[in-house]
Amino acid sequence: MAPIGPNRVVIAFGSNIGDRRANIESALALITERCGQILQVSSYLETRPEGFESEHLFLNGCLLLKTALNPFELLEQLKGIEKELGRLKTKDAYEDRSIDLDIIFYESLVLHDDRLQIPHPRYQERDFVLKPLMELDLSFTD
Repeated sequence: MAPIGPNRVVIAFGSNIGDRRANIESALALITERCGQILQVSSYLETRPEGFESEHLFLNGCLLLKTALNPFELLEQLKGIEKELGRLKTKDAYEDRSIDLDIIFYESLVLHDDRLQIPHPRYQERDFVLKPLMELDLSFTD
């Protein structure tokens, strides 16, 4: 799957353990280095965990990225960044994490694959995605 040109992608991010702000800032720097140009970043929103119990609150937000990577290349880069920044998946359920990076939209693409679903299947149920998303200019013009 080769990219056609610069693609605009919305990525949701969150962190609830360690230095949350530093985790996010490190992820943003690595996304810029490996994935493309970050056009906008929402403000950060502090939220309670959803889908699991934890005493650690999340910092969440969204960003708008311009990338030449196709969706699967982007997913691979984001998973590598999560791992590099200390994300450990110890079970198949939700759990505390140093960083979480999810592709919400990739242009107007609709994709249903075992590895990746676009748009993200539960973004409309999550205020921690919807609120930051409303801050971004999604008109998809420079």
